[in-house]
This record gives sequence, C-alpha cells and structure tokens, in this order.
Amino acid sequence: MPLASTIRPIRSGRSSRTGRPARLVGAALAALFAVALTACAPDPVAQQYLSGDGKGYISADGAVVEIAPEDRGEPIVFGGVTEDGEKFNSEDIADDVTVVNFWYAGCAPCRVEAKDLESVWQANEDEDVSFVGINIYDQADTAKAFAETYGVTYPSIIDVDSGAAKLAFAGDAPLQGTPSTLVLDKQGRVAARIVGPLDGPSILSTLVEDALAESA
Repeated sequence: MPLASTIRPIRSGRSSRTGRPARLVGAALAALFAVALTACAPDPVAQQYLSGDGKGYISADGAVVEIAPEDRGEPIVFGGVTEDGEKFNSEDIADDVTVVNFWYAGCAPCRVEAKDLESVWQANEDEDVSFVGINIYDQADTAKAFAETYGVTYPSIIDVDSGAAKLAFAGDAPLQGTPSTLVLDKQGRVAARIVGPLDGPSILSTLVEDALAESA
C-alpha cells in the first residue's frame, strides 16, 4: 500500500498550523507507517491460494470422531454422475459399510492421502465395503487424470456443478475441511468422520472394521 497517497508532506517554507514539535510529527508518521504495514501484510490463506500451494485447501486438525449407534442421524441418500459418466446412487450399495471421501485434484493433502485410501479400499474390497469419492471442484477429465496418476480405482461423483451430493450430508456431517472422510454404517448413517487428511491407513482401517463388526 503506497504511503505517498495517504500522507501529505508539509510544504517547505510553511509552518505547521499546530506548531507541534518535529519529534511528535515523526512519531505520528511512524505509527501510521506501522498501521499501514499491518493493513498491507499478506494474508497467509490468500497467499497460499495465489501461489497455488494446496489451492483452496481448508486447514483442518485431522480430528477423528466416532458416533455411537444410538446417536447417529438418519440414513443419508446421495448420488450423482461419476467421472466415467456412470450414474451412482447410494441405494446401489445398500447394506455396505461405505467410505465417502470429499476431495479435489488441486488439494495437496488429497494427493498425499490418495494412496492410503486406495490401500484401505483394496484391503476391504472383498468385504461388504464400498468406497466413493465426492469431487467438489473438478470436471470429469481432471478427476480421471487424478485417478490414473495416483492409482485410485474406486469411483468419484463429480459434484462441482450441482453440489447435490455435498448437500445431502449437510445436516449430519457438514463439510468442515477438504479433504474429509466419512464412514457410513450399513444403514447409511454417519458412524465416523475424519476432518483433514488421513495420517496413514490404520485409523481408517480401524473405523471400517468397527462398522463391519457392529452387524457381525
């Protein structure tokens, strides 16, 4: 923020109307300069966005919350069209424990955790478990390129245009950060959530196992 546009120097040959000592004027200018620097200091979130480092990533603490069966909300019905142009409906995976991951390709933590999500999916592929991503930002081509690059084999709903899939979770599990991961029980209710990137596959594996064990 240029100071020249906000501070008018006293013209030479004219005395100050207030007659304040020069040291007081200097102190006032110093204070104004400090305020100006504060006002112009770069916002770290804005700088992160502009630099492209994890563009749009909403910082989260990685908190893990498990919800007791008696405290869970109603089953969540959601759907959409995947990156491959296939229609997806949660009714198609009824009676499965379902892992739902909110993500997009420009999110750096999403790229880091992709291998862990795929690892847990591969470990449970033969169980009553389904995985589905909800891409909140990208078009299909970008999501497909991401899946090919990071070896993701489960589908993702492309939700950027309608936001309908994200809205379906707004009542019981509003999106607090990206990435976020939910575990739904076999009734389709939110049984656990991880806000922020996975810290390895073990926690998600345990949450999935717990949800499977409820109906064993």
